[in-house]
Amino acid sequence: MLALTGLLTIASVVSLFWLQINADVASFIYEGSDAGQELLELQEKYESGDPVNAVIVLEDGSFTDPATLADLARLTEEYAAIDGVNAIVSIVPATNPMTGQEITPDQIESAPAMAIEQVLAANPMAELILSPDTDATMMMIDAPDAEVDEITAVEVPDGAKVYYSGNPVVFASVLDQISWFLLVLPPVIVGLLVGVFYLTIGDRRLAIMSLIPAFLGALWTFGLLSAAGRAIDVVTIIVPIFVIVMGSADGLHFVTHFQSEADNPDPVARVASALRHVGVPMILTTISTAAGFLSLVFTDVRPIQQLGAFTAIGITFAGIISFFSLPAIISHLTITKPKRPPVIGPHAVALLKKGVRSRVPAVVLSVGLIAFASWGIPQLEVDSDQLFFFKDGDPVRVAFEVTEDLFGGASPLMGEFAFDPDGGPEQLARIAEVTDEMEALSGVRSVVSVASFAEALTPDQVQAVLAGDFEIPMGSMVSDDGLRFTLLPGSFTTSDLEAWVEYVEATPEVRTLTGLPIIWDEIARLVLDAQRVSILVAFGLVTVMLLVAYRRIRETLASLVPIGLTVATLLGFIAVSGIQLNLLTAVVSGIVIGVGIDYAIHFVAAIDYARPEGPGYVMRALDAAGPPIVANALGIAVGLTGLWLSPLAIHPQVSQIMWVSMLTAGATALLVIPAFLPRDAVADGAEVGDLVSAGG
Repeated sequence: MLALTGLLTIASVVSLFWLQINADVASFIYEGSDAGQELLELQEKYESGDPVNAVIVLEDGSFTDPATLADLARLTEEYAAIDGVNAIVSIVPATNPMTGQEITPDQIESAPAMAIEQVLAANPMAELILSPDTDATMMMIDAPDAEVDEITAVEVPDGAKVYYSGNPVVFASVLDQISWFLLVLPPVIVGLLVGVFYLTIGDRRLAIMSLIPAFLGALWTFGLLSAAGRAIDVVTIIVPIFVIVMGSADGLHFVTHFQSEADNPDPVARVASALRHVGVPMILTTISTAAGFLSLVFTDVRPIQQLGAFTAIGITFAGIISFFSLPAIISHLTITKPKRPPVIGPHAVALLKKGVRSRVPAVVLSVGLIAFASWGIPQLEVDSDQLFFFKDGDPVRVAFEVTEDLFGGASPLMGEFAFDPDGGPEQLARIAEVTDEMEALSGVRSVVSVASFAEALTPDQVQAVLAGDFEIPMGSMVSDDGLRFTLLPGSFTTSDLEAWVEYVEATPEVRTLTGLPIIWDEIARLVLDAQRVSILVAFGLVTVMLLVAYRRIRETLASLVPIGLTVATLLGFIAVSGIQLNLLTAVVSGIVIGVGIDYAIHFVAAIDYARPEGPGYVMRALDAAGPPIVANALGIAVGLTGLWLSPLAIHPQVSQIMWVSMLTAGATALLVIPAFLPRDAVADGAEVGDLVSAGG
């Protein structure tokens, strides 16, 4: 077994040399979304991407000043020189609209103020991207093949400040921060887990040994994905954290029971005894935890599906290693009982024993949790903020706020008008009417297409634009059957967004309208569906598993009650804490079901094992299963506290959610399940002796 484990581990390490990283964050937002697919198709059709918005704000002065405008023209040239930049929309036109000659920064600097005003007035985009007081302007940089870091590294002129927004900036920032997250947080989380396990079981080596299955499970998962040629993306790259934290339970239960047999000098007998105690529960908890993650596969959100599938694979690997490899490794170690009692374990068990002697604590806890959930869950909402993963004050969030304050929404939408290039330019008149109607809709600041500035061009120039022979700063705007347009939103609501979509569906001249605001609105609806589906599927899978394992409805229901209370409490907390449902928090419920049911499974198994010895079997079960359950619940909660070091807002939110979920799951399993049992089950000390004598 050790040889096989070693070979598979070596093979996984070797395969990592061929590991591929897919840095295309956009694909995981767009795939699985109809609006996302429409956007990708439009971008491919018109050879354009989401623009990078660069908002330049002057500390003092005006962009109508020739020297300042010349500096802006030089900045435009620097952006244009970057590989992958296709076009730039700026208040400074590339050519003089009156003469057709190229405009250079030196010409602008030496031009009289009147000439500058004429050039700006002749630019149909100037009104949209120059602030009313002329001290701020926005460039829209079409750079589908450029590195965002190269764009943001360009130095702006003295006396100006630049704010970068747009989808490419969001995606690049997330990727950079996740890379930092992976380098720093895993060691911190593993250290916290080992610390909690040590304080609970009192043996440093065993605390480390308990994490070996989860660590190898994460390694084998990445090795398998790499060997299969599957690229690791910004979603699957987080899988090891989940596998290490959630997959540590079985190893912890095994080493704890192995430690309890320290007086037995025969390591094989100690392994056999430990597996008799926890072998079946280890199998069941591996299945239940994997089922919790597999429930995510049944959602319609592709990133969530991948997270669920790959983590379930890692959890399964960790369970197999816990059952086969860990016993083979630990049987070669000399394990003794700790010289001093652990700091946490005995005290926690003593407190639990006091709590289960009466049904009152279980009733009070259950009623309190139900009341809290009843108050909180009606307040549950979907957070449709596309920047939900950024903390307040993050540069990306600040840039979006500045852009929205000055120029409307920072995420322009893309659409297409139906247009026949052979039908003549007169079609532009009707498209101009539709443009006016769209701009009259609430929340729409402007709609920009060839029709928007056709009046500013000569007939020959219009014909050249439609034929693709005349370059305009917005890139390719005409295809063989349509005209691309950009909708610049102002301050809008969800109802405004729905009105835009309804208008497009009712207007034959508008073929499609899409963009990240519409995609996020669609994802918000999918998130709600994912919440319902993941809970129902996870509960269904776990219930079937328990019925097959126990073959008794009473034990099955008793095991499900704690996790039902936990999920209700979790949803109430997500609502009242202000976290609300987003792409990640909406699916935590299914995960919590799969992980939290582990405590009930191990406790019920310990009760069944202790029952034949007579009254007081709950107390003996608490001695056996209580410490590892407490250690695992605290370990997950404390371990994920390391997520507070993450620069992304969603990671501290996950930490808060897991603190509430794991402590609730552990407390309800250990306090509520005994409330279903006869009172002789919780007899202690002298009471057991009296019951035995009375029975005699």
